[in-house]
Amino acid sequence: MRHRNYEVEPGTGMKWHVIKLLLPYLLEFKKRVILALSCLVLAKVASIMIPFVLKHIVDALDSKALGTEALIIAPLGLVAAYGLARFMNVVFNELRDTLFGRVTERTIRRIGLQTFKHLHNLDMDFHLNRRTGGLSRDIERGTTGINMLMRFLVFNIFPTLFEVLLVVGILFYNYGISFALIILISVVAYVAYSIIATEWRTRFVREVNVADSASNSRAIDSLLNYETVKYFTNETYESDRYDTNLATWEQAKRKNRLTMFALNGGQAFIIAAATTSMLALAALRVANGTMSIGDFVLINAFMMQIFIPLNFLGFVYREIKGSLANIEQMFELLKKKPKITDADDATELALENAELEFNNVSFHYHSERPIIKNISFTVKEGQKVALVGESGSGKSTLVKLLFRFYDCNQGSITVNGKDLRQITQHSLRKAIGIVPQDTVLFNDTILENVRYGNVEATDEEVLKAISLAHLDSFIAELPKGVLTTVGERGLKLSGGEKQRVAIARTILKHPPILVFDEATSSLDSHSEQAILEAIKEVSEGYTSLVIAHRLSTVVDADKIILMSHGEIAEEGSHEELLAMNGQYARLWHIQQKESQ
Repeated sequence: MRHRNYEVEPGTGMKWHVIKLLLPYLLEFKKRVILALSCLVLAKVASIMIPFVLKHIVDALDSKALGTEALIIAPLGLVAAYGLARFMNVVFNELRDTLFGRVTERTIRRIGLQTFKHLHNLDMDFHLNRRTGGLSRDIERGTTGINMLMRFLVFNIFPTLFEVLLVVGILFYNYGISFALIILISVVAYVAYSIIATEWRTRFVREVNVADSASNSRAIDSLLNYETVKYFTNETYESDRYDTNLATWEQAKRKNRLTMFALNGGQAFIIAAATTSMLALAALRVANGTMSIGDFVLINAFMMQIFIPLNFLGFVYREIKGSLANIEQMFELLKKKPKITDADDATELALENAELEFNNVSFHYHSERPIIKNISFTVKEGQKVALVGESGSGKSTLVKLLFRFYDCNQGSITVNGKDLRQITQHSLRKAIGIVPQDTVLFNDTILENVRYGNVEATDEEVLKAISLAHLDSFIAELPKGVLTTVGERGLKLSGGEKQRVAIARTILKHPPILVFDEATSSLDSHSEQAILEAIKEVSEGYTSLVIAHRLSTVVDADKIILMSHGEIAEEGSHEELLAMNGQYARLWHIQQKESQ
C-alpha cells in the first residue's frame, strides 16, 4: 500500500501562477480534455461501487437464510458485477490517460520548441555567460515538470480529494460520525504533515539539484575542452574538480535521504493509526451485532481505496510543487529579453552588392575598458579591405559589431547607407558569409557540415563548394569520403581541415558580403596559398573584409587598415603603407625575416 516518496525540488512556495502560462496550450485540445475528464468521473464511479459490491458478496455468502441454489447464484452474480466494476475502472482510467497523453505531449513539444527558438534569439552576452550543462538540465526538468503537473494536478489531486469527501459522506450516512471523523482527521493530519515536512526539507532537495547541475556542468565543460585538458596534462586536476562536485552532491543526497526517512516515517504512522482505529471500531460493531461482516469488509476496502491514493497524494503534492518550480525556471528563460532586438520599423536587407561604412564607431563591454575608439572607414562595393594589427586591437570585435551580436555604443555601421539597427538581424546575417578564426563543426558528415551554409543546396552544389575550398585531396584519402563524420565540434579534423570546411560552407552560402577572420591562420604555407587563391577567386567582385595576422596574406587588398589599441594607426594600400615606413612597415619586415 506504500508508494515511494520521490525526490523533487519543491521550491519555496506553490507557484500557481505557472498554471496560467500553460492554459493556452491546454485549451488547444478542449474536446480531448472534456472527454478525459468524463472518463475520470466514470472511473471514480466504478471505483466507489467496488466496496459496495464486495460487501454484498460477503453478506450473501454469510447469510444462513439463503437456500443452496440461491447461495450459489447470488454471489456469482455479485462476483461478476465486482469484476465488471474493476474492469471498467481500469478501462476508463486507461482511456483518460490515452486521451490526455496527446495534450501533454503536444504541450511539451510546443513549449520545448519555443524555448529552443528563444535561446537562439538571445544575445551573445547570454550565451557567453551560460553553462550548457546546467541550462540543459533546467530545460529537461521544465519539460518533465509539465508532464508531471498536467497529469497529477488534473487526474490525481482533485479526483483524490473528491473521492475522500465522497467516502466520508458515505461512511457518515451509513455508519455514523465516528468512521467519518477518523477518515477526515487522518486525511487532514496526513496532508498537513506532508506539507510541513515537505517545506522543511525543501532546502535539502534544492542542495541536491544545485550539486547535480554543478557536477553535470563541470563534466560537460571538461569533455567539451578535451583537447585543452590533454594539452596541459590536467586529467587528474579535472577528475579532482569533478570529484569535489560529486562529494558535494553525495553529502546533499545523504541529508536528503534522512529527511525523506522522517517524511515517510511520519506518513506511515498516520496511516497505521487511522487504519488500526477504523478496523478496531468496525470489529467491535461486528462483535456486538450492529454491523455485518460485509460492512467490515466494505470499510476495509474503502480504507484501502482511500489510503493508497492518500499516500500517493503526498508524492503528488511534492511532484506538483517541484514541477511548478521547475516549469517556472524554464519560463524564466522565456522571459529573458535579448539585448539586441529588431527595431519596430526594421526592414529586410535585399542586395546583390554592398558598401560597408563604419562611422565614428566606439564600443566597450565595460565602460572602464574601451575596445573600439572612434573608428571610421569604408569598404566600397566589390572592394577588399584588410584589418591587421596585434591581438586585442579590436579587429574581431568589429566583426561582431558587423553581425550585430552587439550594438556600438557610439557611431553607426551602415550597409548601402542603411544603419544596421534599421535592418532585421536575420536578413543582415543572411547577407554576410564568414570564415571564423575558430571553426566549430557539428557532429555530422563533412557533406552535411558544408551543406549547413545553404541547407537547400543539392549534393552537386555542395561538392562544387568543397572543390573550390581545395578539400578534394583530403576527402579522397578518407574511406567514407564526404560521408565521414567529423566528431563532436569537429574534433576528428585538423585545424586546417576544419578551416577549409568553413570556407566551403561560406562559398556555398554565396553572400554579397564576405568576412575572413584569420581564415588561413591554421594552414601550412602550401595550403595557405591554395586557400588564398580560392578566396581570391570566390571574393572577386564581392565586398570583402579580411582580418589577418600575417601581412603576406593581404598584400592584394585594396586597402589595409592597421589597428592598435582599438584605434586606426595607419591605412592605405600595401605599397603606400610600406612607403610610410611606420608601424606597418616595421611589422612587415619582422614577419619577412621570420619567414626566411
